[in-house]
Amino acid sequence: MPALAQLTILAPGLLGGSVARAARARGVATRIVLWARRPETRLALRAQPWCDAVADSPEAAVKNATLVVIAAPVDQIVALAKQIAPHLAAGAIVTDVGSVKAEISRLGHLALGAHAHFVGSHPMAGSEKTGWEHSSEKLFDHRPCFVTPLDGTDATGTATVVRFWHDLGAEVVTVAPDAHDEIVAHISHLPQVLASTLCSFLAQKNPAWRHHAGGGLRDTTRIAASDPKIWRAILEQNRDEVLRALGQFEDELHGFRTALANRDYVEVAARLGRGQAYRDQFRPPPP
Repeated sequence: MPALAQLTILAPGLLGGSVARAARARGVATRIVLWARRPETRLALRAQPWCDAVADSPEAAVKNATLVVIAAPVDQIVALAKQIAPHLAAGAIVTDVGSVKAEISRLGHLALGAHAHFVGSHPMAGSEKTGWEHSSEKLFDHRPCFVTPLDGTDATGTATVVRFWHDLGAEVVTVAPDAHDEIVAHISHLPQVLASTLCSFLAQKNPAWRHHAGGGLRDTTRIAASDPKIWRAILEQNRDEVLRALGQFEDELHGFRTALANRDYVEVAARLGRGQAYRDQFRPPPP
């Protein structure tokens, strides 16, 4: 695909900043324009070599944009789509990086109408760290990225977004928004809840215990350091799917507890073995 004439990124944090860095490093866009909500952030971004301009408003940032990436928290994406809709060039494409897709995809599509095209995205490349200062041009290398068109989404727009993420280094999979939300409720949102609630539970114990912990607790709970405000918004939007996943996990945990309580160590070992087999089948992490 030829380079995008103008890539605009709204509210660049870790993901949005990494999109800009990767796009510049890989020659994906001829011109990169950013907008951030805070004036001090806009000032800092103007000094970065991986963007060409920093606008003072979302409306100004999207002028002449070929592709717009909304990198705001999930509870702000639709509002930004509505705000920029009247200022988009005809046929412009808008995507996002939110980790919930059903509501965002439908409302984003409605916000733009027939004038422009909304195609939802979700790169599985986040971190417990936030802010564009932690961004990296290699963040998306070999990472999965969901693209979630609706049945009526413009085919050319979908193809452009798929190619965009592919050009940034991601491994793209296209699924329906509802299917995406079911998947990530299990493989992303449930692990976050478990890590956070484990730390919340341990916080009620002797504070000195944390100093005796080995790498297992640190590895298991790394994502508990994530921003609670961001995760509250995600869990609000994917509440039903996360509740279903939690219910199924509670059944699994109850089965393990019952086996241990009954001294059924054959069953305990079988469950541990099933977990080991699943973990061993993970793909190697990106280099």
